[in-house]
Amino acid sequence: MTTDSKGKIASTIGLVVGVAALLSSTAHAQVSISGPVATYTQPRHTSQAVPAMDYANARPMPLPLVHKAPPGGPSLSTAVIPELLFGAPGFSEGNRGSAVGGQTHELAEQLVKAIQPGPQSDTDEVGPEEYGTALQPYSTAEVNALGDKTASFYPYRATGKLFFNIGTAPFICSASLIKPGIIVTAAHCVANYGQRTFYSGWQYVPSYDNGTAPYGVWTASAVRILTAYYDGSDNCAVAGVVCPDDVAVLVATPKNAVYPGSITGWYGYAWNYGSNPQGLKHVTQLGYPRALDQGVLMQRNDAQGFIDPASSNNTIIGSLMTGGSSGGPWIINFGLPPTLSEGVSFGAGTGYDYVVHVTSWGYKDNPEIKQQGASPFTDRNIMNLVNVVCTATPAACT
Repeated sequence: MTTDSKGKIASTIGLVVGVAALLSSTAHAQVSISGPVATYTQPRHTSQAVPAMDYANARPMPLPLVHKAPPGGPSLSTAVIPELLFGAPGFSEGNRGSAVGGQTHELAEQLVKAIQPGPQSDTDEVGPEEYGTALQPYSTAEVNALGDKTASFYPYRATGKLFFNIGTAPFICSASLIKPGIIVTAAHCVANYGQRTFYSGWQYVPSYDNGTAPYGVWTASAVRILTAYYDGSDNCAVAGVVCPDDVAVLVATPKNAVYPGSITGWYGYAWNYGSNPQGLKHVTQLGYPRALDQGVLMQRNDAQGFIDPASSNNTIIGSLMTGGSSGGPWIINFGLPPTLSEGVSFGAGTGYDYVVHVTSWGYKDNPEIKQQGASPFTDRNIMNLVNVVCTATPAACT
């Protein structure tokens, strides 16, 4: 990342980052480093009540932006085989949770409704598939079906909105559950790259929908990222933006010994994985970008992705999403598998609802490119982070 581009991102976030630098030295919060993992432990609260958060004025976390031309796209002659880059693949299964259908498990506090969804039409003419100047097609639309709360059904409800503070200013990212008590998001949603600074006050709202929290509001007791991201030594193609390890996990604070994933379900996750032998993959991206429906509705984007070795081996997809989508999951084989008959069989690479990336960055100089990138899940990052959590807080993982 150039000095100029890094300065622009810092100015976008504002002087509040400077205030956040004080967090690691406060009397109640604690930052510790153990080998490859840096941990921020939240101050303990004497009550289970959710701390105050200025939901109404929360701003989307600025999507880290790249000042360079996009790669030319995938081709069989330049195929990148994931196993040669990352090593042997592996995965951890998800779970649907205990909530029944789309019924509300817990009507939590009424969050501020920023906007009412606009009118919808089912009479639009059929047109060509959507793409930007990078010519990479995608399909981005609201998750909710017309007149239905689709976002409150599994597997959607394992994704949610993440509120947090940078200093005293509230911000928004997206996140998802990969264990009953483990929330995954982007590292840039929890820390300022290379500045040894964590943000604070994270609140996860699974299946957030137009100002409501149908499955409650969950605080985080601890946050973990790789030490390389924390101290700025990560091998980034664009420093602090296009990195191999823009990944973070948060440990949810249980309520009466119950973690959010036990209710909503959680996704599986996979490492060193997720592409066919030609290095291509098809992913479903979920999140809450502010520029789409003002960020009050979950959005879904489906696109083919490819690995770009020049971008820290990040995967790049076509997408309409913007700021606020940071940290949202990229899921392979999204949905519930059908029951097969009449001699039909599944293809290769089966296994449903595995998170393999979270939204990391986009392009600045030409927003019409319509592409986003994401760090790969590897045994270096996601496995290290989850293993540390499950060792320190076993109940969050079972």
